[in-house]
Amino acid sequence: MTLINTQIHLVSRPQGEPRADNFARVEAPVAALEAGQVLVRHQFLSLDPYMRGRMNDAKSYAEPHPLNTPMIGGTVGTVEQSRHPAFQVGDPVVGMGGWQRYSVVDAQKPGVLRKVDSRLPLAAYLGAVGMPGVTAWYGLTQIMQPQQGQTVTVSAASGAVGGALGQLAKVRGCRVVGIAGGPEKCSYVRDELGFDDCIDYKACPDLKSLHLALKVACPQGIDAHFENVGGQILDAVMLRANAFSRIAVCGMIAGYNGNPLPMANPSLILVNRMRMEGFIVSEHMQLWPQALKELGGLVAQGRLKYRESIAQGLESAPEAFIGLLKGRNFGKQLVLVN
Repeated sequence: MTLINTQIHLVSRPQGEPRADNFARVEAPVAALEAGQVLVRHQFLSLDPYMRGRMNDAKSYAEPHPLNTPMIGGTVGTVEQSRHPAFQVGDPVVGMGGWQRYSVVDAQKPGVLRKVDSRLPLAAYLGAVGMPGVTAWYGLTQIMQPQQGQTVTVSAASGAVGGALGQLAKVRGCRVVGIAGGPEKCSYVRDELGFDDCIDYKACPDLKSLHLALKVACPQGIDAHFENVGGQILDAVMLRANAFSRIAVCGMIAGYNGNPLPMANPSLILVNRMRMEGFIVSEHMQLWPQALKELGGLVAQGRLKYRESIAQGLESAPEAFIGLLKGRNFGKQLVLVN
C-alpha cells in the first residue's frame, strides 16, 4: 500500500509580512526507497525565524527556498523504513525533513540524518540540544568569549536561542541581563531561567528609555551581547557597551519583513573598539559535537531549562510561523506533526 505524504508548500513569496495564502497543503505519494535511503516519519517540526529570510527571492547567505516545494525546517521523528545499514526501523532521528509528514533521506550523505539519545525528550533535539542551543553555544564561546564576572546581554531572551545563551553564560559565572517582550516573558527569564535581570522592551518605547533601563540593569556596562532582533534594541545596547565589547549577531528579526534597520551610532564601534560579528551556525559543523555534548549534559542534569510552544497538526504550521514572527510564541516554537 502506497503511503500518502502531507506537505506544506511555499507557493508565493511574501511582500512584507507572510500570510497564510503564501502556503498550500499538498498530498503526494511517498516514493519507494532506493539503496542508502531512509524513510522518516516526523513527530515534531521546528519553526525558526531564519525561515522568513529563505522565503525572499533575494541575495543572502543561502539560496531562496524554491516555490512549490515543502518549506525547509528541522524535524525529529522515527525511522519507518531503511535501506541503510546504520539506521534501523524505530531509531529516533533528527534532520531537516521540512514541513511534511514523511521525508525520504539519502543517509549516505554525511550529516543529513543523525540518531539521537532516546533518554532525552525527542523535541529537545530541535531546541536546547539542537540548532538553537548550538547557535547560542557558538555565539557565546567563539565570538562573545565572556570572562567570569563580566556582564552579558541577550535580546529575545525568552526564546529558544536567547534562553539557552543566558543559561550558558550563567554557567560561566557571568552577570546576565535579558531583553524580552512583556512582563510574563521577563518573569520567566528571571525566575525560571535564572537570569540576573530582564528588561521589558515593550515598556521602553524609545531609545532613551531603553538605554536608561539598560543603565540600571547593567551598572558596570555591557561586555558581551547576543543579538537576535536588531534595530532600537541593538542601538541601546551599543550605547551601554564597554570598550572592547563583543557582539554576536545571530538574527535581525526586526527587519525580516523588509523594514530598514539603520544603525543610530555606528561610530561607537570605533570609539569602543568593539568586535561585531555575524555568523551562521551551519557553517561550523566541526564544533557541533563539542556543543551538543555540553548542551545534552546540562539538559540531563536539569541545569539547562527551556519552554516550548507546540502547535497541533502539520496544517497549523503557517499560522504558527506567522505568530512566531510577531512574538506570540513562548520559548521554542514546534509543530506536533502526528
